[in-house]
Amino acid sequence: MKHTKKVWPKFFQAILDGKKTYELRLADWECREGDILLLREWDPATEMYSGREIEKHVTYVGKTRDFSFWSQEDIEKYGYQIIGFK
Repeated sequence: MKHTKKVWPKFFQAILDGKKTYELRLADWECREGDILLLREWDPATEMYSGREIEKHVTYVGKTRDFSFWSQEDIEKYGYQIIGFK
């Protein structure tokens, strides 16, 4: 399945440069390994697409509802961080 999503310019450029190798998204849609993300650069200041886009293949999906190793208190105190790696 192919999913089209907006990406703000600074994040889009980091993906294009190969520095950002992950996406953090609200899990309000179903994404699975093997799907394709069509990422379209979107400028929130102008509320317009730039015309630049890139396709990425989904290799892993982790959902926070599946995580049970932190207490709710710690989550509220520290929040989450997403760590990309190669």
